[in-house]
Amino acid sequence: MYKIIMKISRLLIFAFLLAPCFLSAQSKQVLFTIDDHSYYTDEFARVYNKNLELVKDDSQKDLDKYLDLFVGYKLKVTKANKLGLQDNTKYQSELKSYRGQLAKNYVNDSKVTNELVEEAYDRMNKEVRASHILILLDEAALPEDTLKAFNKIEKVKNLLAAGEDFEKIAIQFSEDPSVKENKGDLGYFSAFRMVYSFENAAFNTKVGQVSNPFKTKFGYHIVKVTDSRQNRGEVTVAHIMILKPETEESQEKSKVIIDEIYQKIQQGESFESLANQFSEDKSTAGKGGLLQRFGSGQLASEEFEQVAFSLQDKEQISKPIQSQFGWHILKLIEKHPVLSMQEMRTDLENKVKKDERSLLITNSLALKLRNKYKFTRNQKLFEKIKKEVTNDFYTQTWKAPENKEDLNGQLVLLDGNKKLYSTSFIKFISSQQKGNNKTKPIAKLVDNLFEKWMDDQLSQYYDANLENEFPEFNNVVEEYRDGLLLFDLMEKEIWEKAKTDTIGLNKFYQENAKNYMWTNRYQVDIFSSTNQKFITKTQSYLKKGKSIEYIKSKLNKDGVVNVIEKSGLFEEDYDVLSKYENLSIGVSSIVQKENYFFVVNVNEIKPAQVKEIKECKGKLISDYQQYLENKWVADLKNEFTVKVDKKVFEDIKKQISN
Repeated sequence: MYKIIMKISRLLIFAFLLAPCFLSAQSKQVLFTIDDHSYYTDEFARVYNKNLELVKDDSQKDLDKYLDLFVGYKLKVTKANKLGLQDNTKYQSELKSYRGQLAKNYVNDSKVTNELVEEAYDRMNKEVRASHILILLDEAALPEDTLKAFNKIEKVKNLLAAGEDFEKIAIQFSEDPSVKENKGDLGYFSAFRMVYSFENAAFNTKVGQVSNPFKTKFGYHIVKVTDSRQNRGEVTVAHIMILKPETEESQEKSKVIIDEIYQKIQQGESFESLANQFSEDKSTAGKGGLLQRFGSGQLASEEFEQVAFSLQDKEQISKPIQSQFGWHILKLIEKHPVLSMQEMRTDLENKVKKDERSLLITNSLALKLRNKYKFTRNQKLFEKIKKEVTNDFYTQTWKAPENKEDLNGQLVLLDGNKKLYSTSFIKFISSQQKGNNKTKPIAKLVDNLFEKWMDDQLSQYYDANLENEFPEFNNVVEEYRDGLLLFDLMEKEIWEKAKTDTIGLNKFYQENAKNYMWTNRYQVDIFSSTNQKFITKTQSYLKKGKSIEYIKSKLNKDGVVNVIEKSGLFEEDYDVLSKYENLSIGVSSIVQKENYFFVVNVNEIKPAQVKEIKECKGKLISDYQQYLENKWVADLKNEFTVKVDKKVFEDIKKQISN
């Protein structure tokens, strides 16, 4: 699934793969042709409208430019089909997988869905803490391997029943890779945090008790519930982080820095400004340290999570804490209690449909399909088949009859037009021997197998007709189809070439060097304080050649941090450096930015210069990819004949604009 998601994300660069929008009751017309293939106004309008919200650059909303993009997209699809990529077995397999995932959204039973939503909401109001023991078992395991795994979990069950310590048994028997670190403890979790079968076992086992063995897609488990509490909801915090260094000496320095920052917060300085200046979490520093909201069990650091939830009042700030990643200071932004059922219903429905729970909904669909699609059975032929099935079925030695003309023919007529043949049903009977079905007598077993086979056929028929029943489903499948074709083609023609064509990349770099420039850079020590008096003293010390350590020792006394410093190589527009017009080697003047006063000691100046390839490789490759793609599309326009109906295009522009 991860691979599929990555492919779709990349295809969004050039394809159109989101939920559909429709042109308002307009009949479709031919907008353009590529060779003899026509493309219509309704598709163009739909993909334009649905991508409109995604683009921030107004130039991309220009319909003339968008038409050029759309034609380029269809040219690539045409090229992919010309090369026969649609016949590739890997492509066909991935398309089938995509379609199967999408089809799940159309397999729904509202009654079952509502029951699952209500169950999920009840569970979301609680958090359980559980430990588990896992015996790994592949979903496609052979019977003998399944038996071995089952015997192992039974042994574990018996040991626990005899009073053995759960942690001890977990360390000894569990095949969960994390057991060495957590002794089987999974922490607190609520609904949707675990696969559904595991969640069921945890929420249906009382605190202090151990579940019976149960199976998930990972293998066999036994769960012990160690605690249960009301769901704490979610929390939004900001943090200032100093990363954990490798050496002990550096670790001590990190502790000094975080303590200095905390002291400045206690002195009334802005948490957000300090986060912006000093936090080494680059993804949040520019946002004042703000993190995305999270709930129990969602973070890799339990220490961080516990402190975050312990903060009670908005704006409350924690003391420095240490996690496995470094030092942190936390600030509570907001607590988010569990919402009401009414507020959460839509979100819960979406989660249920994406979760393992969806299988229950899918199974309930079979009953509805029997009402939707009527079928008639050839009873005479069915009775003949039934007589051929013997008790050998129970020992898995029954063989389907061969070369019997009277057993061949149409067994079922489905929905008035779909013919189902006896050979399919006979083959299905044979395949079911491995299921160890013991229903007796044999005639009743065959009746049951027919019902099961019929459910499969109904489901397949419904699935095969989704494109006809749901136009929006058809549109998205078509877009997936084209997008998958283009992925391999673009990877071969553009993406891989841009990465491996060193000669071409170097030539492109030389021709466009002006686009990859360093501005003036300064190796500096930046000192800041909210009190101008201390920055003036800092400036004086710097002019006398005093070290950073000396300055701090003189100005930061009695547990009060008056001056804090940051050193490094920065471009001229970095933070406070942008306030200076002509920095030179030595000590700068004092400037003010917001509530802070700054002085800068410039140790070295590196003038503006072209970046080396290794310093701009990511952007360089991206630009080279775009260059290759533009050139390739231009070549495709020469390879194929494109004809745009200008009058139709002007009409559709007016319709969309209105």
